[in-house]
Amino acid sequence: MRKLLKYLKAYKLESVLGPLFKLLEAAFELLVPLVMAQIIDVGIKNQDLPYILKMGGILILLGVIGLVCSITAQYFAAKAAAGFGTGLRNDLFAHINRLSYGEIDSIGTATLITRMTSDANQVQSGVNLFLRLFLRSPFIVFGAMAMAFTIDFKAALIFVVVIPVLSVVVFGIMLISMPLYKKVQRQLDRVLLSVRENLEGVRVIRAFNRQEAEKKRFGEENAFLVQFQIFVGKISALMNPLTYVIINLGIIVLIQTGAERVEAGAITQGEVVALVNYMSQILVELVKLANLIITISKALACAGRIESVFETSPGITDSGNSRVGSQEGSPEVEFSHMSFTYEGAKEPALSDINFSVKKGETIGIIGGTGSGKSTLVNLIARFYDATEGNVLVEGVDVKHYPLVQLRHMVGCVPQKAVLFRGTLRENIQWGKKDASDREIYEALDTAQAREFVEEKNEGLDLMIQAGGRNLSGGQRQRLTIARALVRQPDILILDDSASALDFATDARLRKAIRQKTAHMTVFLVSQRAATVKSADRIVVLEDGHMAGMGTHRELIKSCQVYREICLSQLSKEEVEEA
Repeated sequence: MRKLLKYLKAYKLESVLGPLFKLLEAAFELLVPLVMAQIIDVGIKNQDLPYILKMGGILILLGVIGLVCSITAQYFAAKAAAGFGTGLRNDLFAHINRLSYGEIDSIGTATLITRMTSDANQVQSGVNLFLRLFLRSPFIVFGAMAMAFTIDFKAALIFVVVIPVLSVVVFGIMLISMPLYKKVQRQLDRVLLSVRENLEGVRVIRAFNRQEAEKKRFGEENAFLVQFQIFVGKISALMNPLTYVIINLGIIVLIQTGAERVEAGAITQGEVVALVNYMSQILVELVKLANLIITISKALACAGRIESVFETSPGITDSGNSRVGSQEGSPEVEFSHMSFTYEGAKEPALSDINFSVKKGETIGIIGGTGSGKSTLVNLIARFYDATEGNVLVEGVDVKHYPLVQLRHMVGCVPQKAVLFRGTLRENIQWGKKDASDREIYEALDTAQAREFVEEKNEGLDLMIQAGGRNLSGGQRQRLTIARALVRQPDILILDDSASALDFATDARLRKAIRQKTAHMTVFLVSQRAATVKSADRIVVLEDGHMAGMGTHRELIKSCQVYREICLSQLSKEEVEEA
C-alpha cells in the first residue's frame, strides 16, 4: 500500500484538512457529555429553566459546528480519495499497456480487469474511509477515556480494562480476515474469467448446446466464491457482537461503580451520566474502527494485488526516443540464427531460424497448426523478443529501434480481426491519424473492401459496433487490412488475415497488394497453399524448425512437408503449376 500512497501527493492539502476537520468534530463531541452533566447537576437539580435553555442552546451549537466540520471533512476526504483512484487507474492502465504479450499472457486478461475495476475501487474506498476515521476514532476512544479520568479516577479504571480487551478482539479478527480476503479476490478472478469466456464465446456455446454445462461450471465457481465470502463474513461478523458485549458489560460495571461513588458523595449523578455517555461514544467509535479495519483489510489485500501488477516489469523496453538510421545495402528483414521460447514452455516455439528478406519481396509462411508461423512474424514488430539470436530490420536489431519507429515501419494485420466502436473512418485512421478520405478509399480498394462500404448508405460514417459485431468476418478482415495499408508501411504482415475470404476475393486481394504495394516487403502467413504459392519465396515451418525455403516450384521438388500440404489442398495440376 505504501507504494500506492504517492497518488495522494497531489492531494496533500485535502489529505490533511479532511482528518483535521474530523478531529474538530470529535473535539466538540467530547464536550457534549460535560454539558449534559451540567444540565443534570445544575439546571435540573435547581429547576433553573433559563440555565437549562442556555446549556441546551450550547448543545445545539456544538451539534451544528460538528455537522459543518463533518460535511467539510467528508468533502476533502472524498476529493482526495477520488483523485487517488483516478491517478491509480490511469497509471495502472498505462502500465498494463506497456507490458508485452508475454506478461499479459502470464497474468491473464480477467485478472487485469479485476485489478483495474474491483480492486482499484476497493482501495479507493479504503482511502476515503481511512482519511475520515483514522484520527477521529482513536481520538474519541482515548479522549473519552481521558475525560473520564477528569471526572473520577476509580470509575475511569474501567475504561483502562475495557479498551485493551476491545483492541485485542478488533485486531485479532483483522489479522485472521486479511489473508481470507485475498482468497476471496482470487476466486473472484476465476468467476470473472468464466463470465468473460462465456460472453466472448456465446455463439459457440449455443451452437454446441453447452448452455447448461456452462451454467453448471459458472455455478460451481460462484459457489466457491460464496463459500469463501460466507466464511470470511462469519469471522468479520463476530466483530460487532463481541464489541457490544464487552462494552455493555463495561457499562454495567460502570453504572454499579458510579452508583457506589454517588452514594459515597465522590461524584454527582450528572457525572455518572457523562461517564456512561463516554463509554457509549467509545462503543460507537470502536464499531466504526472495526468497520474501518475490515475495509482497510480488504483495501490492503487489493492494494497488494495491484502492486504485483506494477512490480511486473515489461519484458520489452523501449530503446529511447532517438530515431535509428538504417544500414544501406542490408536486407529488409533478417533472422540470424534466431530461437524463441515462450515463458514457462519446455520446448522452444522456434529454433535456429536463419534467413533474410530483400526489400519489396513477398514472403509466404506456411506450416501446420502450432508450427510457429504467427510467432515468427510477431518477432518482427517486437511483440516478443527473441530468446537467442537476432531479428534485424534494415540491418538494425529490432531491440535497438524506438518502439514507435519500429511499429510505424511495420503494418500488422492479426489473425483475429479487431475493430473498435466508432465510425469506419475512425477505425481506418488508427493506421494513419490524418488519413484523408481519398487515402482511405485507396486502401479500401486494395483491401477489396470498397464495394461493400459503398453499399452502406453511411459510407465512411458507418458506425462500427465494438468488435465489429455488425459486420461479417470477411468484412472485418478486409477493413483491418485496409487499416494497415493506409499507413503505407515498409513491412506488411498479413497473419492468416484472409481466412474468412472466399478464394476469388483472396486472389484479387493478393493481386492488388502485389500491384499497389510493390515497395513493401510483405509477409503472407497462411495455411492455404493457394495463398502463398505465388510468393517470391516461401518459408515452410514444421514444429518450430525451417523445413524448407524457396519458390513454389523449388519446394515442390525439395521439401516433402510443403509437397504434402499442397497435395492435401490442391489438385495435382495446380501443384505442378509454375
